[in-house]
Amino acid sequence: MACIPAGAFVRGSNEGNANEEPEASVELDAFFMDITEVTVEAFEACVASTACKPVHTLYSDFSRPRQPKVGVSWFDARNFCRAMSKHLPTEAEWEKAARGVDGRRFPWGNEAITCERAIIMSDKGRGCGVRKEGAEPEKGRTAEVGSRPADPHGLHDMAGNAWEWVHDWYATSYADCGEACTGRNPRGPCDGEDRCARFSVRVVRGGSWYWDGSRATTTYRWYHQPTNDPYHHYGFRCAASLEEATKLR
Repeated sequence: MACIPAGAFVRGSNEGNANEEPEASVELDAFFMDITEVTVEAFEACVASTACKPVHTLYSDFSRPRQPKVGVSWFDARNFCRAMSKHLPTEAEWEKAARGVDGRRFPWGNEAITCERAIIMSDKGRGCGVRKEGAEPEKGRTAEVGSRPADPHGLHDMAGNAWEWVHDWYATSYADCGEACTGRNPRGPCDGEDRCARFSVRVVRGGSWYWDGSRATTTYRWYHQPTNDPYHHYGFRCAASLEEATKLR
């Protein structure tokens, strides 16, 4: 894991989509973030230990040991992180880890996104032109984690490869979220509890091999049913507070 220092950062954007507004300063305690997305081999080790339930990935060629584990529900992701004595990162934690304190557009900076920096849909095709085995090879696939350079925090694939679940319920904007998305260490509507009146979908971040780079910015927000129904190939990574870090498995 990489340590993300305590302090304020600029969250959101007034120049992107409406759901990214308003731009604001948010304060976070120090925390740790997984350097890579959780891999197939790590998830299967959790299943073998009986701490996690099996999850079948539907597409072929998405289950190599070092590919990100995808096709999980929000609950699967949350439970894996808990089993590792970690937590699913809050949306604010995810964005600070990706964006840093300089307001950069992509994890590496403001330079344009390319296949040399991230696994996305490009002019080469989905997955930067790497065709998957089996049916519909043109849909491409994820790459093994860490196949692209790390960002300034030492994190890989914060842009592209697999969408990543985060802790928060999705609000249509930070203004709509209100006080739950402000202050120190915000955790979103209802503190992210399993049920939340008026909110029904959870946030995913980071873009993926399937979409172009416009969805892989540090501020782009998307959402899905936490049950992952209908099925999508979302992945995740975990975070840890300083207290959790003393108990890591």
